[in-house]
Amino acid sequence: MARPTAPEKEPGRIRQMWQVFQMTRRYDSSIVLYLLLALLAPLGTGIVLGIVLGRGDAVPMILYIVAGLLAGVLLVLIVLGRRAEKAAFSQIEGQPGAVGAVLKSSLRRSWIGNEIPINFNKSQDAVYRAVGRGGVVLIGEGPRSRTQPMLEKERANVRRILPEVPVSFVYVGPDPTSTALHKIVPALGRLKRALTKSEINAVSNRLSSLGKNGLPIPKGIDPQRVRAGRPR
Repeated sequence: MARPTAPEKEPGRIRQMWQVFQMTRRYDSSIVLYLLLALLAPLGTGIVLGIVLGRGDAVPMILYIVAGLLAGVLLVLIVLGRRAEKAAFSQIEGQPGAVGAVLKSSLRRSWIGNEIPINFNKSQDAVYRAVGRGGVVLIGEGPRSRTQPMLEKERANVRRILPEVPVSFVYVGPDPTSTALHKIVPALGRLKRALTKSEINAVSNRLSSLGKNGLPIPKGIDPQRVRAGRPR
């Protein structure tokens, strides 16, 4: 009788970080420089402060250097996470469903979004919706000439039931003025605050009554399998 195979162990955190780094380096040749700067700048500052403020005392000097090293490691993790996220999104840029992947994996807690488009056409252009402190944001995926009429139609639907809530547009596509995938979340964060936390939930629930959340995901990528490569 064959023995049951033991489940494979998940890679440790160091190995996960190395895998994230390797993936990022394939798409971002400048990652090594960024990580070195992130590590050496705080470490160098700690050394300088230790020499200047330590005044020859070994204990303060060591503390400043250790603090600089820890700050450098933390900054390395932050930089690696952001560059990895950008590299991951660059792999799906221009594919149908890419905006949905971003909304599913990267939205902040103050926003409610869905990877399923609320509207799309035969050309696989799509409209996604996010609700947050900036109000309702409609995101067009595809050429602006084709997505703008779709966005206008969805804005009319929103204003029909929520006339007081501000509605903004974000265009993600091949146009020169379009927003890149990795800049969608920062673009949402720059919107002026218009809703409270309780209002966000109420608006999101009200919009679900439009009955368009059952649309299938356009063929292209599977948002369930797209994740930004952040180190854990």
